[in-house]
Amino acid sequence: MKSIRALVFLCLWGAVHAPAEEFRFLYAAGDKYRILSTVDESVSLNKIHSHTAAILNKITVEVTGTEADGGNLSCTFQTSEEARGGSRELFSWGKIYDSVFFRDALGRYTIGPEYFMPIVRDVPVFPERPLSAGDSWNGQGEEVHDFSVSLGIKEPVRFPITVTYRYTGTEERDGQTYHVITISYDVSHRLRYISKPDVPMYPVLLEGFSRQKLLWDNERGRPQSYEEEFSFVFELSTGDSVEYTGTARSEIIESTPMVKKSMVEDIRKALEDLGVPDTEVHEDDLGITLTLDNIQFPPDSAALIPAEKEKLNRIGEILAKYPERDILVSGHTALAGTRAGRQKLSEERASAVGSYLMETGVRARERIVYRGLGAEMPVADNSTEEGRRKNRRVEITILEN
Repeated sequence: MKSIRALVFLCLWGAVHAPAEEFRFLYAAGDKYRILSTVDESVSLNKIHSHTAAILNKITVEVTGTEADGGNLSCTFQTSEEARGGSRELFSWGKIYDSVFFRDALGRYTIGPEYFMPIVRDVPVFPERPLSAGDSWNGQGEEVHDFSVSLGIKEPVRFPITVTYRYTGTEERDGQTYHVITISYDVSHRLRYISKPDVPMYPVLLEGFSRQKLLWDNERGRPQSYEEEFSFVFELSTGDSVEYTGTARSEIIESTPMVKKSMVEDIRKALEDLGVPDTEVHEDDLGITLTLDNIQFPPDSAALIPAEKEKLNRIGEILAKYPERDILVSGHTALAGTRAGRQKLSEERASAVGSYLMETGVRARERIVYRGLGAEMPVADNSTEEGRRKNRRVEITILEN
């Protein structure tokens, strides 16, 4: 009886007093990975609902070098926003931001003032002591916002945040064990400018909150995913207000090296075996591109005809062999009509091809982006029918990053 009581006591003691964990960011030169983030938000103007929007953020990260207490990172951020309720279901190719910075083992940034990204900095930051489940700590962070398009402010708009963290224990997901950290901060900050921006209106007050749940991969020394609820209200110099309320989520996707030469050879052989006509494949700076020459649409239309759907079904079989890679669909037109008309038609046709690939299950919505390039990138002479046929094309790029 005594031994059983002792065993129960030891089991309970071990459950309550689990070993403390030390959390640190780990870096290895040459490491590459991607972060896929999606945001669903509601936007209100002067407390009246304006619209809902979906935002897609694709981030590529490369560790270019390490120092004793951290790593040098080179990142590319692509952000796309689509208003809900419109005709487009896919995200268009978004605005690109490049950023280079140093981040130490505890999570603190050293970054130049010219960079707009990342938006949230010094989050998470870990204490130097080991942590047990239930421990909490505080830290200082910063948010940085780009109002260059919406308000014409050229410089990043910054404000500090005071963050409360809590380590709550572990969670199993997809057969892996991750550490759970909650992140919370409230903001009430008056934005002060040394000189007023040369724009008709600018933000003067920000209030809001963020509540996050972070899954931390302690073996790799980096976050695995997070979920967020947020609400922020910007008061403008005109007396107007803009409120953003919604949810966000992100996950890390491991980047395996793309061996372009062998991929091109494999895809070229697959195109021959499947009998896909008028399609070429080549490598480029973005990845591996399949060019669909003379793709057929009704005149001035973006509706796919049955023969093109069958071609896309065969191409979809090839794309399915590379499920970890995102896809870019680019539309091109011949030199006919107005520039605005060509741009619109090229966007609509690229979107139609991307939507079909999504509908047939080749990729999820957030793994496909599209863009229209009008007649700006011809590959042949527009003065001949053969040249125009080649210029009326859609390109499907298997993205390297």
